[in-house]
Amino acid sequence: MLIVTTPDIAGRTITETLGLARGPTVRAKHLGTDIVASLKNLVGGEVRGYSSLMAGAREQALDRMADAAQRMGADAVVAVRMETSAIASGASEIVAYGTAVKLDAPV
Repeated sequence: MLIVTTPDIAGRTITETLGLARGPTVRAKHLGTDIVASLKNLVGGEVRGYSSLMAGAREQALDRMADAAQRMGADAVVAVRMETSAIASGASEIVAYGTAVKLDAPV
């Protein structure tokens, strides 16, 4: 499955637009990470626990979007974007979305 942020794919022609493919996930932070984050606020630096949490959430959102596109019969997802929002105290939603498309045969 090709996943790109561009509206087209070099060397390929989009033959059919199947619709919106999206992959949401919601993640909550961990109390232990909050304690480390509080300490980092005093001295500065990366809060690796949060970085890891968000990286995993982004990957899961992309995987879910690709699965949704595959169920639609897509060969690719173009114009992919990601959005993040806080939905509750200590929880964030990440959504990956794009347009599921069919492509011509590779040359």
